[in-house]
Amino acid sequence: MRAPSAATDAGHEGHIDVLLAYVLRTGVLAAAVLVLSGGVIYLDTHWQATAAYGVFRGQPPELRSVAGVLASARALSGEGLIELGLLVLIATPLARVGLSTLLFARQRDWLYVGITLLVLALLGYSLLAG
Repeated sequence: MRAPSAATDAGHEGHIDVLLAYVLRTGVLAAAVLVLSGGVIYLDTHWQATAAYGVFRGQPPELRSVAGVLASARALSGEGLIELGLLVLIATPLARVGLSTLLFARQRDWLYVGITLLVLALLGYSLLAG
């Protein structure tokens, strides 16, 4: 049995980089499509509305939870699709770090598994505690 060469390791790392880039690209493109389509639907249904810039109105209660956003997006609500796109955009780096953790574990690189788990925990904490 031959020991892996430096060229084999470099090719494997290149494959991992391509996979991680694909995850980021796919997440950003999916988020952009959702936000754009939600914006088109929203503008189509609210084209006669006038804006009151002096009055702040927060999001309606049904768009303040993930379940509510998913239900609103399933109903093809413009606001729901925009919110879902933003959730996908937020989840994209989380997915990349999670995939990195799995790939490092597969390579048995426990130092980097620990580091990426710490980064994942910090990202999760910042989302949930905010």
